[in-house]
Amino acid sequence: QMQLVESGGGSVQPGGSLTLSCAASGTIFSNYFMAWYRQAPGKQRELVAIVTGGGTTKYGDSVKGRFTISRDNTKNTVNLQMNSLKLEDTAVYYCNVGDSRYSFWGQGTQVTVSS
Repeated sequence: QMQLVESGGGSVQPGGSLTLSCAASGTIFSNYFMAWYRQAPGKQRELVAIVTGGGTTKYGDSVKGRFTISRDNTKNTVNLQMNSLKLEDTAVYYCNVGDSRYSFWGQGTQVTVSS
């Protein structure tokens, strides 16, 4: 059973930056996607960014140009570099890894953007 552990969350002022990391224990096959989702209070969980096994990336419209997802298959990690943070980026951020058959989730890490 794969376990995902997120880190790097915290509080930051608008315009600031944070980098989230997700470390996976267990085997991540090269074809697995690795993604970040977020859920703000009272809202549905939404896709922030995803990177496929082939390296293709996709971003949610609200974070395009500000966030960058990257993966390191040798270390079983996926990172999310978040720049120019806005108040509306406040949410719990979740790491998600899997393929068409399996989907694993981390426990989430809080990101709070406030002035």
